[in-house]
Amino acid sequence: MIKPKILVTGATGKTGGAVVAELLAKGSPVRAAVRVWDARSDRLQRRGAQVVVADLFDPGQLMDAMRGVQRAYYCPPYHPFVIQSASAFAVAARETGLEQIVGLSQWLAGPNHPALMSRQLWLIDRMFAALPGIAHTVVNPGFFADSPYLEMMPFAAHLGVFPLPVAAEGRNAPPSVDDIARVAVAALLDPARHAGKSYRPTGPKLLTVTEMAAVMGQVVGHDVRHVRTPLWMFYKAAKAQGKEPILLGGLKHYFQDHDRGAFAVGAPNDTIRELTGKDAEDFETITRRHAALPESRQGAGARLAAFARFMAVPILPGMDPAAYERAQGQPVPPAPHLALDDAGWMASHGVEGSFTADSALKGALA
Repeated sequence: MIKPKILVTGATGKTGGAVVAELLAKGSPVRAAVRVWDARSDRLQRRGAQVVVADLFDPGQLMDAMRGVQRAYYCPPYHPFVIQSASAFAVAARETGLEQIVGLSQWLAGPNHPALMSRQLWLIDRMFAALPGIAHTVVNPGFFADSPYLEMMPFAAHLGVFPLPVAAEGRNAPPSVDDIARVAVAALLDPARHAGKSYRPTGPKLLTVTEMAAVMGQVVGHDVRHVRTPLWMFYKAAKAQGKEPILLGGLKHYFQDHDRGAFAVGAPNDTIRELTGKDAEDFETITRRHAALPESRQGAGARLAAFARFMAVPILPGMDPAAYERAQGQPVPPAPHLALDDAGWMASHGVEGSFTADSALKGALA
């Protein structure tokens, strides 16, 4: 039997790359869509993917990428105009007769969230669901283990600090990028079973940020402590790493949601085991993978370089995401609400009436 060809967008990114790898491992034909051709594209091609260059904001290029494809994984670009990308994708899907879309969304998506990306993802989920004749599945994780937590692994390895502007008692059961990809692939390989469903993959255990730091310390062989960095300092460091203002503007609100317990809602769960037949990777396993990366390998020279970078952060140029949003004229809901303050979000995420931000915080402190 001929296997359906599957289009994967964002194929050189985190979840997209992992989806490509998992599909190829299962023998599925893959067409990998990339923004530009580079060394990563060459690697995808060598692994067996058909690689095409496609602008995710251009309906014509998306139609070309979809011809001869039956199913697609849509990884939304983190962009203030992501709704245009999704609209172009929806038009191309209808024009080319696509049979299924599996879309990456987020746990916090909602029509009243203060983060533009969250509001747009909520709209995208519903736009794809309304496409006639196209099966649609949503994968909506919270913060990944890989990002933002383990992006701080070099600091933990070299300096013994885990700098992140969240409360030490905030909890999450963060999944790995690989497990998120496995959930997406399970849906892609069985559209009839997963059509119309939404899946939130989590790790196997709720952890406080302090507990995450302890796991990092166990892995690197020395104490690691969480440091709640000021948001302005986080912005400076993120700007130096090339992070976009749209991402940083959203993160401010996501960190607030994290502190209030939104990521603890519905976590942990058995989604990964139920869909893939395998247990979710625990935080230590994922941490060991990150500790083995070149930037986290320990040594005197690496420690000195990390210390110099860390000490330079306060004098780096700053960033004002709010000013960026105002300059763009980004729409603002009349009554923006963080997740746990939004009755609609709570109802749609299965939150009992007795669950409040206060109860989440008390649970974290228990």
